[in-house]
Amino acid sequence: MSLQPMKILMLHNRYLVAGGEDQSCAAEAALLREFGHEVEYLEEDNHRVEELGHARTAMRTIWSRESYARVQQRLRSGSFDVMHVHNFFPLWSPSVYYAASRNRVPVIQTLHNYRMMCVNSLFFREQRVCESCLGKTLPWAGVLHGCYRESRPASAVVAAMIGTHKLAGTWASRVHTYIAVSEFARQKYIAGGFSADKITVKPNFIHPSPPTGTGGGGYALFVGRLSPEKGILTMLEAWKGAQDPMPLRVVGQGPLSGAVADASAGCDRIQYLGARSFPEVLELMRSAELLVFPSEWYETMGRTIMEAFSAGTPVLASNLGPMVNMITPQETGFHFSPGSVSELRERIEWCTRNPARVRAMRPQARAAFEAHYTGASNLERLVAIYQSCVQHKNSR
Repeated sequence: MSLQPMKILMLHNRYLVAGGEDQSCAAEAALLREFGHEVEYLEEDNHRVEELGHARTAMRTIWSRESYARVQQRLRSGSFDVMHVHNFFPLWSPSVYYAASRNRVPVIQTLHNYRMMCVNSLFFREQRVCESCLGKTLPWAGVLHGCYRESRPASAVVAAMIGTHKLAGTWASRVHTYIAVSEFARQKYIAGGFSADKITVKPNFIHPSPPTGTGGGGYALFVGRLSPEKGILTMLEAWKGAQDPMPLRVVGQGPLSGAVADASAGCDRIQYLGARSFPEVLELMRSAELLVFPSEWYETMGRTIMEAFSAGTPVLASNLGPMVNMITPQETGFHFSPGSVSELRERIEWCTRNPARVRAMRPQARAAFEAHYTGASNLERLVAIYQSCVQHKNSR
């Protein structure tokens, strides 16, 4: 399929703390522009929540008249082929789908998390995977447990957004194509009642492909949000209890930053580096012996695994969700049972004792990146999705 230039309206709602979704959205816009496509980028920012107040934000979450009018005006003034939404929560709201529908512009929605089915978007509660709301029209259990920001009123707003638009048919009729970033995430959405025919898989990517590394730094690396679902406490306990493990360097910030700082102060094998820029992260990955990915929730993909593979760095990850298929044991890394301090500790000690065998996996790790996560293959897949949407619209 030829890659004819297209005009895309791309929408995103930035988080207070930048993360993988923000990076993925920016990377797609940049990739499309580099290869001749026109991308207009509209962005909301969660820093506006304080400006608007929580009551007004709550009202916008279910239906934002301001967002509807803004998107409606933009679509009328430009000849857009498609509208691609990355994150609509909380400030854009699903009203943007209706603005696109009114202007006969197909909508593509990337599924970076499980927001359309789960109040906290993670399927994670009380330090474990939770599927209580999977497949439910109204995720009432999320309200009962205060799953969004530990607040029942705030959770009720999110649950109302999910239930209202499920009952109204928004998810089924106002989005032409959903992009899941892994087959695992796709299957979860299908289990939640979404049409299998509407969900296609396209992983994240890195472009241009960064240079690989040789390891040799003698340390393990964690990169990510420092929050409970990421398995931070399991990782820290495993390191503190291991016998003379290789040093662990931790990059990131979040609600558990204090716990990481305390662990670093009390254990000379743990070093907290705080937040780092993406180029700095890649440089750390090139020298690292392995990346540690102890996540305990259903990651939709695991962006830092892809980043580690780009550097040729093997990954030690929990055997959960998409990590099961992203990592081939003894070839591109290792698995351990999610939440198991003892298993993670054993893997750490083995890797520390066998650095040559760990480094021998580096070519396979880089090969996995080149096979699945480059910009060239991603661009072709993304534009094919766009063109399919346009063809479907024109055939009606």
